[in-house]
Amino acid sequence: MKWDVAILGGGFAGQLLARQLTRQTPGLRIAVFEKSTGTSFKVGEATVEIAANYLVRRQGLLRYLYDRHYPKNGLRYFFDNPQKSAPLQSMSEIGPINFPFHAAFQIDRARIESDLREMNAEAGVEVRTGVRALPTDVRDDGGLHTITVESASGSEVHEARWVVDAAGRADLLARAKGLRVRENEHRLGAVWGRFENVVDIDSLGPDSFHERVRHATRGLSTVHFWYPGYWIWFIPLRDGITSVGVVGHPVTEVPGIRTIEGFRKFLDTHGAVRMLLAGSRPVDVGSYSNMAYNTSQFFSTGRWGLVGEAATSADALYSPGSDFIAIENDMLADLIARDAGGEPAAELAERTRLYNEFMQFRQEATLNLYRGQYSTFGSFELTRMKWDLDIGSYFNLWVTAYMQDQHLDRTWLRSQLRMRPLVLQALVTFGDLFREIAQVLREEGRFYSKNLGQFSYGLERIDFVPEVGLPRSRRRVLEKQTEIFNSVRRSAAELLGRPGDPDVIPSLPLSAFVGNQPIL
Repeated sequence: MKWDVAILGGGFAGQLLARQLTRQTPGLRIAVFEKSTGTSFKVGEATVEIAANYLVRRQGLLRYLYDRHYPKNGLRYFFDNPQKSAPLQSMSEIGPINFPFHAAFQIDRARIESDLREMNAEAGVEVRTGVRALPTDVRDDGGLHTITVESASGSEVHEARWVVDAAGRADLLARAKGLRVRENEHRLGAVWGRFENVVDIDSLGPDSFHERVRHATRGLSTVHFWYPGYWIWFIPLRDGITSVGVVGHPVTEVPGIRTIEGFRKFLDTHGAVRMLLAGSRPVDVGSYSNMAYNTSQFFSTGRWGLVGEAATSADALYSPGSDFIAIENDMLADLIARDAGGEPAAELAERTRLYNEFMQFRQEATLNLYRGQYSTFGSFELTRMKWDLDIGSYFNLWVTAYMQDQHLDRTWLRSQLRMRPLVLQALVTFGDLFREIAQVLREEGRFYSKNLGQFSYGLERIDFVPEVGLPRSRRRVLEKQTEIFNSVRRSAAELLGRPGDPDVIPSLPLSAFVGNQPIL
């Protein structure tokens, strides 16, 4: 059997790619091969703005997402005392006071994967479940790829012009091509589970607790409880289910944490978390001993590619996984469409190279957000500053570009790749600064000093969000990035006990932040 595109793996990434191809390039012969026959809960429920824009704009799923899943009310952080015993309503908080300007969603992965299978089958995609598809001969010379499909009835040999690995951590193409790259520095695990009957956070606390968020829902946020070395998430799903997880050092340091009983015992050592879980019932538990790994290649001129966790994984914080799926699928769908349309091989090869190098850049930049930073977590003041940098830069640099489809423009990609070492250095510079501040705060006994009684809605200094999605000049983007860097620098100075006033600490040019010299 011959296919234009064979997708190995019928989970979130693979089913979305199949649907995108049917919408963008009708007439392709597409097959999706999936080992499981049903669907089950998976991590990766929270989406952020790039992924949500992809699901709405590329996939046409807006009404579906509101009907079958939950809208997401942003990120929300709570900060505890050193004893982990603060009442929820006393904790300092960062979180929205209204639904965000750009939509995002809390997705039941089992539900959406099942629904996408049905959508794709109805659209003419060959969706095969309960089979094991192995890439037995993935070529780099332009020939057809060979896939062996094993099922209860025997083995079949399939050929495909394009092969896409969307089978997650099974590492089908990564093993066949020797692509997996070990991440040695950022090595953290995760444990998660689904719980029934979790206490509704919107039902707790006095009126003043709800008034400070203008009575907006906290329950539809991705709620983080923030501690040195780790964080705990609460994500609401339909039908009374809540996803709860922990990412960080406890996964390797706390005995038995990867069992349901051990996980619950660990969660109960945190007073506010224990209160939310009172009377709840665990449904399942899952874990990764190590979350992060890289790939040496995303796309090939040999007409193969990797998407989702088949390619790379960094961290659950900020939910980058579904953003990567959006960009990877866009690029692969574009390459496949150009190939089907007869684009000359040299032009297609140049575009493939640019797409691959850009994804390598995104992979490095994303990991630099996390490397060495978990030790800085847990302080309201320090996290508030890191929030301004990370969220502000995300909207200014990444979301702006994605919503304008600049990631598919070769000129823009070349400009980004020229800036690659500068962006990566800036991330290292600020990462070093945050670690320095965390050390000073601990030495001076100030690490937890503002963890109770404070509130920030998070956008006090991120004032350009309504611009995102509209055309923005390169000059405007760079000017805003310079403002973000200087604002964080002044906040850092104040936290270190130095005057942060612009008259005392004048603004630095952008070039000062992308060198290897200290910025304070």
